[in-house]
Amino acid sequence: MQTIRPATQHDAAALPDIERSSGAAFRQIPHLAWIADDTVTSQQRHEALIRLGAAWVSHDASNMLTAFLTAEVREDVLHIWQMSVRSDQQRKGIGRNLIKAAEHWARSRHLVGLSLTTFRDVPWNAPFYRSCGFHDVDPQFSPALQATLEAERQAGLPIEQRCAMIWLF
Repeated sequence: MQTIRPATQHDAAALPDIERSSGAAFRQIPHLAWIADDTVTSQQRHEALIRLGAAWVSHDASNMLTAFLTAEVREDVLHIWQMSVRSDQQRKGIGRNLIKAAEHWARSRHLVGLSLTTFRDVPWNAPFYRSCGFHDVDPQFSPALQATLEAERQAGLPIEQRCAMIWLF
């Protein structure tokens, strides 16, 4: 059984390893396999996002962390920066439950929706988020989304394979 709860500063040290484990799935896609060995979000960045109050973790019955979602309020939406599920815990609904936690939090603060950027054709990226209620949106919809995609391009992500998504409530 998995439990979702707000992330604490104590959790931050474990999150890079979860992200690394989650990223191993990219080895299945030859042209994106390099992502499995790419750098992950630092513990310090996780700590900063946790301080903002929009971060959740999932843990199992033994209290072992299995997944996380970190986000930040940008404009009038909650922007999801990263969601990762440990490789041995994927396809169990944990990601959906993290999205539900983020949705509940955003609605309780009268935000208008959730946003993110992701890979357009990777099955556990945009197609997954579409199944949760997200829709592809022109990045010009939001200066924040435009800036995020530009930063991703500068960081070396193949921008032609990325998309911006939003779920308006």
